[in-house]
Amino acid sequence: MPDSLTADEAARIHAATLSLDTHVDIPWPDTPDPAGETGRRVDFPKMRRGGMSGAIFIAYLPQGPRTAEGHAAAAARAEAMLRAIAASAAPDAARARFCRDAAALEAAHAAGLTGVLAAVENGYAMGEDLSRLALWRSLGAVYLTLTHNGHNLLADSAIPRPDLGDGPALHGGLSALGRQAIAEMNRVGLLVDVSHASRDAMLQAAEASRTPVVATHTACAALRAHPRNLDDGQLDALKAVAGLVQVTAVASFLKEAPAGHSARATVADYVDHVDHAVRRIGIEHVGLSSDFDGGGGFAGWHDASETAAVTAELHRRGYGAREIGLLWSGNFLRLMRLAAIAAR
Repeated sequence: MPDSLTADEAARIHAATLSLDTHVDIPWPDTPDPAGETGRRVDFPKMRRGGMSGAIFIAYLPQGPRTAEGHAAAAARAEAMLRAIAASAAPDAARARFCRDAAALEAAHAAGLTGVLAAVENGYAMGEDLSRLALWRSLGAVYLTLTHNGHNLLADSAIPRPDLGDGPALHGGLSALGRQAIAEMNRVGLLVDVSHASRDAMLQAAEASRTPVVATHTACAALRAHPRNLDDGQLDALKAVAGLVQVTAVASFLKEAPAGHSARATVADYVDHVDHAVRRIGIEHVGLSSDFDGGGGFAGWHDASETAAVTAELHRRGYGAREIGLLWSGNFLRLMRLAAIAAR
Protein backbone atom coordinates (compact mmCIF):
# COMPACT_ATOMS: atom_id res chain seq x y z
CA MET A 1 0.00 0.00 0.00
CA PRO A 2 1.44 3.43 -0.91
CA ASP A 3 2.64 5.50 2.03
CA SER A 4 -0.05 8.14 1.47
CA LEU A 5 -2.83 5.55 1.61
CA THR A 6 -1.26 3.96 4.68
CA ALA A 7 -1.19 7.35 6.39
CA ASP A 8 -4.79 8.03 5.43
CA GLU A 9 -5.91 4.67 6.78
CA ALA A 10 -4.00 5.21 10.04
CA ALA A 11 -5.63 8.63 10.43
CA ARG A 12 -9.06 7.11 9.82
CA ILE A 13 -8.44 4.39 12.41
CA HIS A 14 -7.17 6.89 14.95
CA ALA A 15 -10.19 9.18 14.50
CA ALA A 16 -12.55 6.25 15.12
CA THR A 17 -10.66 4.82 18.10
CA LEU A 18 -11.37 5.56 21.74
CA SER A 19 -7.80 6.45 22.70
CA LEU A 20 -7.31 6.50 26.47
CA ASP A 21 -4.05 7.59 28.08
CA THR A 22 -4.03 5.78 31.41
CA HIS A 23 -1.50 7.94 33.26
CA VAL A 24 -1.22 11.73 33.07
CA ASP A 25 0.12 13.77 35.99
CA ILE A 26 -1.16 17.22 36.96
CA PRO A 27 0.81 20.07 38.51
CA TRP A 28 -0.01 20.71 42.15
CA PRO A 29 -1.04 22.91 43.85
CA ASP A 30 -0.92 25.42 40.99
CA THR A 31 -2.98 23.56 38.41
CA PRO A 32 -3.90 25.60 35.30
CA ASP A 33 -7.37 25.22 33.80
CA PRO A 34 -7.03 22.37 31.27
CA ALA A 35 -9.88 23.77 29.17
CA GLY A 36 -7.47 26.33 27.72
CA GLU A 37 -4.00 26.15 26.19
CA THR A 38 -1.41 25.64 28.92
CA GLY A 39 2.27 24.85 29.24
CA ARG A 40 1.34 21.29 30.21
CA ARG A 41 1.85 18.38 27.85
CA VAL A 42 -1.84 17.51 28.29
CA ASP A 43 -4.78 19.87 28.25
CA PHE A 44 -8.12 19.60 26.50
CA PRO A 45 -7.14 21.54 23.33
CA LYS A 46 -4.03 19.39 22.87
CA MET A 47 -6.07 16.23 23.45
CA ARG A 48 -8.55 17.27 20.77
CA ARG A 49 -5.86 18.17 18.25
CA GLY A 50 -4.18 14.82 18.80
CA GLY A 51 -7.32 12.73 18.87
CA MET A 52 -6.78 11.66 22.49
CA SER A 53 -10.29 10.68 23.57
CA GLY A 54 -9.66 10.55 27.31
CA ALA A 55 -7.02 10.59 30.00
CA ILE A 56 -6.70 9.36 33.54
CA PHE A 57 -5.36 12.31 35.53
CA ILE A 58 -3.36 11.45 38.60
CA ALA A 59 -3.53 12.51 42.22
CA TYR A 60 0.17 11.90 42.81
CA LEU A 61 1.62 11.81 46.33
CA PRO A 62 5.40 11.85 46.69
CA GLN A 63 6.67 9.46 49.31
CA GLY A 64 7.42 11.05 52.66
CA PRO A 65 8.09 9.90 56.21
CA ARG A 66 5.98 6.94 57.32
CA THR A 67 4.47 8.90 60.20
CA ALA A 68 0.94 9.83 61.23
CA GLU A 69 1.61 13.43 60.22
CA GLY A 70 3.03 12.42 56.84
CA HIS A 71 0.11 10.13 56.09
CA ALA A 72 -2.47 12.76 57.11
CA ALA A 73 -0.91 15.40 54.87
CA ALA A 74 -0.76 12.99 51.93
CA ALA A 75 -4.38 11.95 52.48
CA ALA A 76 -5.55 15.57 52.48
CA ARG A 77 -3.62 16.25 49.29
CA ALA A 78 -5.02 13.14 47.57
CA GLU A 79 -8.60 14.13 48.35
CA ALA A 80 -8.05 17.72 47.21
CA MET A 81 -6.45 16.57 43.96
CA LEU A 82 -9.26 14.10 43.21
CA ARG A 83 -11.85 16.82 43.75
CA ALA A 84 -9.89 19.17 41.48
CA ILE A 85 -9.67 16.55 38.71
CA ALA A 86 -13.41 15.87 38.93
CA ALA A 87 -14.15 19.59 38.78
CA SER A 88 -11.80 20.25 35.84
CA ALA A 89 -14.31 19.15 33.22
CA ALA A 90 -17.12 21.38 34.52
CA PRO A 91 -15.97 24.70 32.95
CA ASP A 92 -15.87 22.94 29.56
CA ALA A 93 -19.03 20.86 30.06
CA ALA A 94 -20.13 21.25 26.46
CA ARG A 95 -16.98 19.42 25.32
CA ALA A 96 -15.62 17.46 28.31
CA ARG A 97 -17.08 15.08 30.88
CA PHE A 98 -15.82 13.54 34.11
CA CYS A 99 -16.19 9.76 33.89
CA ARG A 100 -16.33 7.35 36.82
CA ASP A 101 -16.57 4.07 34.91
CA ALA A 102 -16.13 2.41 31.53
CA ALA A 103 -19.70 3.01 30.38
CA ALA A 104 -19.44 6.73 31.11
CA LEU A 105 -16.21 7.00 29.12
CA GLU A 106 -17.69 5.15 26.16
CA ALA A 107 -20.76 7.38 26.27
CA ALA A 108 -18.59 10.50 26.36
CA HIS A 109 -16.61 9.27 23.37
CA ALA A 110 -19.80 8.48 21.44
CA ALA A 111 -20.99 12.03 22.15
CA GLY A 112 -17.72 13.55 20.93
CA LEU A 113 -16.69 14.65 24.43
CA THR A 114 -13.25 14.55 26.02
CA GLY A 115 -13.21 12.00 28.83
CA VAL A 116 -11.65 12.97 32.17
CA LEU A 117 -10.89 10.22 34.69
CA ALA A 118 -8.94 10.11 37.96
CA ALA A 119 -6.65 7.83 39.93
CA VAL A 120 -4.37 7.95 42.98
CA GLU A 121 -0.64 7.29 42.75
CA ASN A 122 0.98 6.04 45.94
CA GLY A 123 -0.76 4.14 48.71
CA TYR A 124 1.28 6.29 51.09
CA ALA A 125 -1.79 8.52 51.26
CA MET A 126 -3.83 5.70 52.77
CA GLY A 127 -1.61 5.43 55.81
CA GLU A 128 -3.25 2.75 57.95
CA ASP A 129 -6.81 3.89 57.19
CA LEU A 130 -8.48 1.45 54.79
CA SER A 131 -11.62 3.61 54.66
CA ARG A 132 -9.78 6.09 52.46
CA LEU A 133 -9.98 3.62 49.59
CA ALA A 134 -13.78 3.77 49.49
CA LEU A 135 -13.61 7.56 49.76
CA TRP A 136 -11.29 7.80 46.77
CA ARG A 137 -13.51 5.52 44.72
CA SER A 138 -16.53 7.66 45.65
CA LEU A 139 -14.61 10.68 44.32
CA GLY A 140 -14.15 8.90 41.01
CA ALA A 141 -10.73 7.24 41.29
CA VAL A 142 -10.48 4.17 39.07
CA TYR A 143 -7.17 2.80 40.38
CA LEU A 144 -4.55 3.11 43.08
CA THR A 145 -0.84 2.77 42.34
CA LEU A 146 0.37 0.83 45.38
CA THR A 147 3.71 2.65 45.76
CA HIS A 148 5.85 5.36 44.26
CA ASN A 149 9.61 5.72 44.73
CA GLY A 150 10.19 4.66 48.32
CA HIS A 151 8.70 1.90 50.44
CA ASN A 152 5.36 2.64 52.10
CA LEU A 153 3.24 0.75 54.62
CA LEU A 154 1.60 -1.32 51.88
CA ALA A 155 4.50 -2.58 49.82
CA ASP A 156 8.12 -2.35 48.80
CA SER A 157 9.05 -0.04 45.96
CA ALA A 158 11.10 -0.87 42.88
CA ILE A 159 13.18 2.22 43.73
CA PRO A 160 13.96 2.51 47.47
CA ARG A 161 14.60 5.93 49.02
CA PRO A 162 17.77 5.81 51.17
CA ASP A 163 17.14 9.46 52.07
CA LEU A 164 13.98 8.26 53.86
CA GLY A 165 15.83 5.42 55.56
CA ASP A 166 14.92 2.72 53.03
CA GLY A 167 16.96 -0.43 52.64
CA PRO A 168 16.52 -2.73 49.64
CA ALA A 169 13.23 -4.05 51.10
CA LEU A 170 10.94 -3.31 54.03
CA HIS A 171 8.30 -6.05 53.81
CA GLY A 172 9.66 -8.62 51.38
CA GLY A 173 6.97 -7.55 48.91
CA LEU A 174 3.51 -6.79 50.29
CA SER A 175 2.87 -6.11 53.97
CA ALA A 176 -0.10 -7.61 55.80
CA LEU A 177 -1.72 -4.17 55.52
CA GLY A 178 -1.00 -4.18 51.79
CA ARG A 179 -2.88 -7.45 51.41
CA GLN A 180 -5.80 -5.99 53.37
CA ALA A 181 -5.71 -2.91 51.13
CA ILE A 182 -5.88 -5.02 47.98
CA ALA A 183 -8.88 -6.91 49.36
CA GLU A 184 -10.58 -3.60 50.11
CA MET A 185 -9.69 -2.23 46.68
CA ASN A 186 -11.36 -5.29 45.17
CA ARG A 187 -14.41 -4.69 47.36
CA VAL A 188 -14.86 -1.03 46.41
CA GLY A 189 -13.95 -1.38 42.72
CA LEU A 190 -10.47 0.17 42.56
CA LEU A 191 -8.03 -1.43 40.15
CA VAL A 192 -4.66 -2.43 41.62
CA ASP A 193 -1.80 -0.67 39.82
CA VAL A 194 1.54 -2.40 40.31
CA SER A 195 3.69 0.24 38.62
CA HIS A 196 6.53 1.30 40.95
CA ALA A 197 6.17 -1.84 43.10
CA SER A 198 9.18 -4.09 43.67
CA ARG A 199 9.29 -7.33 41.72
CA ASP A 200 8.21 -9.34 44.79
CA ALA A 201 5.42 -6.90 45.62
CA MET A 202 4.18 -6.88 42.04
CA LEU A 203 4.05 -10.69 41.82
CA GLN A 204 2.39 -11.00 45.22
CA ALA A 205 -0.20 -8.36 44.31
CA ALA A 206 -1.04 -10.17 41.08
CA GLU A 207 -1.69 -13.34 43.08
CA ALA A 208 -3.56 -11.62 45.93
CA SER A 209 -6.02 -9.55 43.90
CA ARG A 210 -9.40 -11.02 42.96
CA THR A 211 -9.41 -8.79 39.87
CA PRO A 212 -6.66 -8.54 37.25
CA VAL A 213 -3.88 -6.12 38.14
CA VAL A 214 -2.43 -3.50 35.80
CA ALA A 215 0.91 -1.76 35.44
CA THR A 216 -0.34 1.58 34.12
CA HIS A 217 3.04 3.10 33.23
CA THR A 218 6.06 0.89 32.67
CA ALA A 219 8.08 -0.74 29.89
CA CYS A 220 9.91 -3.97 29.10
CA ALA A 221 13.11 -4.87 30.92
CA ALA A 222 14.07 -7.21 28.08
CA LEU A 223 14.67 -4.13 25.91
CA ARG A 224 15.87 -1.70 28.59
CA ALA A 225 17.17 -2.76 31.97
CA HIS A 226 15.58 -0.34 34.44
CA PRO A 227 14.25 -0.98 37.96
CA ARG A 228 10.85 0.38 36.91
CA ASN A 229 10.47 -1.96 33.94
CA LEU A 230 8.90 -5.42 34.00
CA ASP A 231 10.91 -8.49 33.08
CA ASP A 232 9.44 -11.30 31.01
CA GLY A 233 8.55 -13.30 34.11
CA GLN A 234 6.50 -10.39 35.38
CA LEU A 235 4.81 -10.01 32.00
CA ASP A 236 3.95 -13.71 32.12
CA ALA A 237 2.48 -13.22 35.61
CA LEU A 238 0.23 -10.46 34.29
CA LYS A 239 -1.02 -12.71 31.52
CA ALA A 240 -1.67 -15.52 34.01
CA VAL A 241 -4.12 -13.32 35.94
CA ALA A 242 -5.65 -11.73 32.79
CA GLY A 243 -3.89 -8.49 33.69
CA LEU A 244 -2.40 -5.71 31.63
CA VAL A 245 0.85 -3.85 31.00
CA GLN A 246 0.57 -0.27 29.74
CA VAL A 247 3.77 0.76 27.94
CA THR A 248 4.69 4.32 28.84
CA ALA A 249 6.50 7.15 27.06
CA VAL A 250 9.30 7.86 29.55
CA ALA A 251 12.40 7.98 27.37
CA SER A 252 14.74 6.58 30.02
CA PHE A 253 12.49 3.50 30.36
CA LEU A 254 12.63 2.87 26.62
CA LYS A 255 16.25 3.35 25.68
CA GLU A 256 19.58 3.54 27.47
CA ALA A 257 21.30 6.90 27.14
CA PRO A 258 25.00 7.34 26.40
CA ALA A 259 27.00 8.34 29.46
CA GLY A 260 26.36 11.96 30.34
CA HIS A 261 23.42 12.33 27.95
CA SER A 262 19.63 12.08 28.09
CA ALA A 263 17.84 9.22 26.34
CA ARG A 264 16.78 10.13 22.80
CA ALA A 265 13.78 7.89 22.38
CA THR A 266 11.46 7.91 19.37
CA VAL A 267 7.99 6.62 18.58
CA ALA A 268 9.69 3.62 17.00
CA ASP A 269 11.53 2.86 20.27
CA TYR A 270 8.22 3.13 22.09
CA VAL A 271 6.43 0.71 19.77
CA ASP A 272 9.39 -1.70 20.02
CA HIS A 273 8.34 -2.18 23.67
CA VAL A 274 4.71 -2.64 22.63
CA ASP A 275 5.79 -5.24 20.08
CA HIS A 276 7.85 -7.13 22.64
CA ALA A 277 4.99 -7.27 25.14
CA VAL A 278 2.49 -8.33 22.47
CA ARG A 279 4.76 -11.11 21.25
CA ARG A 280 5.38 -12.27 24.81
CA ILE A 281 1.88 -12.21 26.32
CA GLY A 282 -0.59 -11.37 23.55
CA ILE A 283 -2.44 -8.31 22.34
CA GLU A 284 -5.17 -8.69 25.01
CA HIS A 285 -2.69 -7.92 27.80
CA VAL A 286 -0.96 -4.80 26.45
CA GLY A 287 -1.92 -1.12 26.40
CA LEU A 288 -0.56 2.39 25.95
CA SER A 289 0.13 5.33 28.26
CA SER A 290 2.33 8.41 28.35
CA ASP A 291 3.12 9.60 31.90
CA PHE A 292 2.93 13.08 30.38
CA ASP A 293 3.63 15.87 32.86
CA GLY A 294 5.31 13.24 35.03
CA GLY A 295 8.38 12.50 32.94
CA GLY A 296 6.88 11.14 29.72
CA GLY A 297 7.37 12.54 26.24
CA PHE A 298 9.92 12.41 23.45
CA ALA A 299 10.42 13.63 19.89
CA GLY A 300 7.41 12.45 17.91
CA TRP A 301 5.11 12.12 20.92
CA HIS A 302 6.02 15.24 22.82
CA ASP A 303 2.52 15.99 24.09
CA ALA A 304 -1.12 14.99 23.65
CA SER A 305 -1.40 16.88 20.33
CA GLU A 306 0.91 14.27 18.72
CA THR A 307 -0.97 11.19 19.92
CA ALA A 308 -1.93 10.13 16.39
CA ALA A 309 1.77 9.43 15.69
CA VAL A 310 1.59 6.36 17.94
CA THR A 311 -1.37 4.96 16.01
CA ALA A 312 0.43 5.67 12.74
CA GLU A 313 3.50 3.69 13.84
CA LEU A 314 1.36 0.82 15.09
CA HIS A 315 -0.49 0.72 11.79
CA ARG A 316 2.78 0.85 9.84
CA ARG A 317 3.87 -2.29 11.71
CA GLY A 318 0.73 -4.18 10.78
CA TYR A 319 -1.65 -3.55 13.66
CA GLY A 320 -5.22 -3.23 12.42
CA ALA A 321 -8.20 -1.31 13.76
CA ARG A 322 -9.20 -4.06 16.22
CA GLU A 323 -5.71 -4.41 17.67
CA ILE A 324 -5.20 -0.65 17.91
CA GLY A 325 -8.54 -0.33 19.68
CA LEU A 326 -7.52 -2.95 22.23
CA LEU A 327 -4.18 -1.24 22.87
CA TRP A 328 -5.62 2.23 23.24
CA SER A 329 -8.58 1.41 25.47
CA GLY A 330 -10.30 -1.91 24.93
CA ASN A 331 -8.07 -3.89 27.26
CA PHE A 332 -8.13 -1.29 30.02
CA LEU A 333 -11.92 -0.91 29.79
CA ARG A 334 -12.18 -4.68 30.23
CA LEU A 335 -10.31 -4.41 33.52
CA MET A 336 -12.48 -1.48 34.63
CA ARG A 337 -15.59 -3.55 34.00
CA LEU A 338 -14.21 -6.54 35.88
CA ALA A 339 -13.37 -4.32 38.87
CA ALA A 340 -16.92 -2.95 38.84
CA ILE A 341 -18.43 -6.44 38.70
CA ALA A 342 -16.27 -7.70 41.54
CA ALA A 343 -17.33 -4.74 43.69
CA ARG A 344 -21.02 -5.59 43.52
